[in-house]
Amino acid sequence: MPERSANLAGIGLMLLAMLLFSMNDALGKWLVATYSVAQILLIRSIAASLMLAPFVIRSGLAPFRNAPRPGLQVLRAALATLETALFYLSVWFIPLADAVTFYLAGPIYVTALSALLLREKVGVYRWSAVIAGFIGVLIALKPSAASLGAGSLIALAGSFCYAVLMIATRHLRETSNVVLASAQVAGALAFGAIGAPFAWTVVAGTDLLLLLLLGVVAIVAIVLANQSLRLAPASVVAPYQYSLIVWAVLFGYVVFGDHPKPHTLVGAAVIVASGLFIFLREQRLKVPGAEEPALAER
Repeated sequence: MPERSANLAGIGLMLLAMLLFSMNDALGKWLVATYSVAQILLIRSIAASLMLAPFVIRSGLAPFRNAPRPGLQVLRAALATLETALFYLSVWFIPLADAVTFYLAGPIYVTALSALLLREKVGVYRWSAVIAGFIGVLIALKPSAASLGAGSLIALAGSFCYAVLMIATRHLRETSNVVLASAQVAGALAFGAIGAPFAWTVVAGTDLLLLLLLGVVAIVAIVLANQSLRLAPASVVAPYQYSLIVWAVLFGYVVFGDHPKPHTLVGAAVIVASGLFIFLREQRLKVPGAEEPALAER
């Protein structure tokens, strides 16, 4: 495929993947009003497991037996489960756009944590972008006694878990994608199996289909995002992941009647600009792991 056509195809697949992830987020917000987070994760993970099964069978057991750093693999699966649970819990309290805005700051936290905890070299330009990104978070958060609620704090905690998850993924980038995806699904399945019986709600027929659809759509979106990155360089397609905020605002308004607050939109704009600067700067400097997507998948 010619380079231009491959790039356009990659961009199209990335935009479609982000639309599907956003639909999943909106569907999760709809369902969490009726069902517990654990129950949602349990049923969603069952569907995701069925979708992954053919890939696991085809790859065999060797990638699982030979997976490096088993302890970090378990930690990554736990982090993936925790950040997903926190996201679904946060959208029970706050608008979808607000929660997505906090999660968009993940790459900014990664840069800061990599410098502070992993001793990676971060220059003045990227530190400036990190500081600007934190200012964007504060603008979106609008911390005050009246506005700083549980939902915002939960989303903020989830976004930090998300950042640590991304760092763990960088350290495991030699691991098979099937192993990484299977570990995430297994972690969510275990969490759901333990927690769901304590807050079980009888599932209506239509809702069961929607809960299963969460897992199916998530796997399809991940496949599309990965294929996008195979067709085109990350520097071309990864910035389009920030279309998440556009869909979050749109779905929040159309489905839930949420009117985006001006400070949330301003904060999101600052966060996106900072994240894009960091990503493009890392691409230019060839920072290890910068070839990966700017945002991980939920």
